[in-house]
Amino acid sequence: MNDPEISMLAQKVLTLFKTHDLMVTTAESCTGGMIGAAITDIAGSSSVYERGFITYSNEAKKQMLGVSQTSLDTHGAVSEMVAAEMAVGAVRNSAAHVAVSVTGIAGPGGSDHKPEGRVCFGIAMDGRDPVTETVDFGALGRAIVRRAATLHALSLLVKTIDG
Repeated sequence: MNDPEISMLAQKVLTLFKTHDLMVTTAESCTGGMIGAAITDIAGSSSVYERGFITYSNEAKKQMLGVSQTSLDTHGAVSEMVAAEMAVGAVRNSAAHVAVSVTGIAGPGGSDHKPEGRVCFGIAMDGRDPVTETVDFGALGRAIVRRAATLHALSLLVKTIDG
């Protein structure tokens, strides 16, 4: 990835996780693997990056991560509930200690209820309740929303370990 800001954050994730002897996994929907790519672009990432789940469809979210049909029906794929289930499922279905999940509407499109640029994030760790948040990046265009979501997810990983 040729983005200095993303590379810097990914390096910080790598350093922190290596220092704390932790493994990370990603569960990505709208970013389509960009978070995992940012981490694995760095030499030595295999010491902290366990695997990535790209679960673009609802069926993939259910099959690979155990997201419930009830959550999808009740809250929709772009929701904190689904982000939490994605992150928990990623930890459960890997050897990682920490997972970050991303599900959103990169655009174009959206609705009044779920506008373009809305992205929900989840962080799960062994033995802790998942933490979620929603960020409305705005209708900035698909590439910019995906980049912003990648940066935010990496920042959440740093904050999770570094406080």
